[in-house]
Amino acid sequence: MSKEYYSYTSYSDVEDLKRLDFIVAQVNSLGKVGAKIIDIGCGNGNISLALGSLGYDVLGVDIDAHSIANAQKKNTFEKVRFEVLDVSKLTVTEKYDAVICSEVLEHLEAPAQMVQLIAKMLNQDGVFVATVPNGFGPREVLITRPMQWLTARKLDKGITALKKFLGYNATTLQSSNEDLTHIHFFTYAALTRMMNNEGFVSFQYQNGDFLERIFPISLLTKRIRLLQKFDCWMIDFLPRQLSGGFYTSWKKK
Repeated sequence: MSKEYYSYTSYSDVEDLKRLDFIVAQVNSLGKVGAKIIDIGCGNGNISLALGSLGYDVLGVDIDAHSIANAQKKNTFEKVRFEVLDVSKLTVTEKYDAVICSEVLEHLEAPAQMVQLIAKMLNQDGVFVATVPNGFGPREVLITRPMQWLTARKLDKGITALKKFLGYNATTLQSSNEDLTHIHFFTYAALTRMMNNEGFVSFQYQNGDFLERIFPISLLTKRIRLLQKFDCWMIDFLPRQLSGGFYTSWKKK
């Protein structure tokens, strides 16, 4: 059954909504009405607006002005704000009950430095929610890495044209940023090491999806929602090494 906060996002794919549900559940676990949240790398504002619809006080920040403009156009909540901001250059003056960093760390040159900064801005009893692709999972190995390799050598035009012909537009609902290159490819062990080193311990975990976004399987799953649901349900019973992504939340030590 659909949840009301879904209507404030552009999401329709099951995996996007599953990830959103995980994030909302982690914030709700605080049990704090009107909790203060910062959504780092908020992109087009989907997560920020969903949380805003639940009464939370949300600041969404992103380095990409186009994405922030899109988020601001959709915003109808007084307690939700969006700013163009490079958080890595931020001087921490405020504390937050929750910090969201969804599908962001893999794009950063220095993700550990971002985690250090987040540790400073998070209240002691707060929660840090981080979702990342499994760097050695099916999608990254079979799709993302080969396409980035081809793009770097300007050999991707034929595949890009074929994808457009088949209905793939090479965009993401999360962000309007034109450069979404994955720089880091996390294993769960590497992610945990980085978090532990910066003073965090694991709070909650969930697998993302399995094969539903891998071509040519995606030709079916993008048209048959039941297959997306089955894929996202099944991966919860499989080893995390097979997951397309890691949904994680962390508490301060």
